[in-house]
Amino acid sequence: MTVLTGRHLVAVTACVSGVAHTYMAAERLEKICQQEKCSVLIETQGALGIENTLTDDDIRRADVVLLITDIELAESERFENARYVKCGINAFLRDPQKVMGAVRKLLSAPQHTQVILDQALFR
Repeated sequence: MTVLTGRHLVAVTACVSGVAHTYMAAERLEKICQQEKCSVLIETQGALGIENTLTDDDIRRADVVLLITDIELAESERFENARYVKCGINAFLRDPQKVMGAVRKLLSAPQHTQVILDQALFR
């Protein structure tokens, strides 16, 4: 299995209410990345607006972008040319390792590859 050691991820978390799940997903992702010894920058889009905004340079330098969201992201066009995995907040919180498995697989995919994980996979 490919490990994420030394890799650099960026992510956006956003839920419908913009409160609890947005920040729970960000915390969970930070812990996973610490365990896997990879760096991560996380933008949150919640009730307080956009926090820790990812720059174009952050996105360009990332090995993979992870979009953990149940809503349409503000400024989503920033990710159009990025290699990304997109999933729902509840799916990520329910089975983060399944999502991270998709991230690992994407590391060897061509740039601009985009994977959207179906919620049905997490039931």
